[in-house]
Amino acid sequence: MGFGGISIWQLLIVLVIVMLVFGTKRIKSLGGDLGGAIKSFRKAMDTENAKGTDDGAESGEQKQIETDDAPDAQFAEQKEQQRQG
Repeated sequence: MGFGGISIWQLLIVLVIVMLVFGTKRIKSLGGDLGGAIKSFRKAMDTENAKGTDDGAESGEQKQIETDDAPDAQFAEQKEQQRQG
């Protein structure tokens, strides 16, 4: 039993049909294009992650300041002032 109920023989038959329809040269170029796309995607993700870790401390401090002045805290203060006054 193969992938999800598909046997190895069925996969081979599909592969042969695809090779007959598209040809080996076209499949080879599609594989190279797909590999290049994956490589550039990984490179972009790595540079984005490296960029994010450099700015991480600054944005973390900024987020902490923003949460101190959250609308919920302001709402609670207004309610307390209404109770007192």
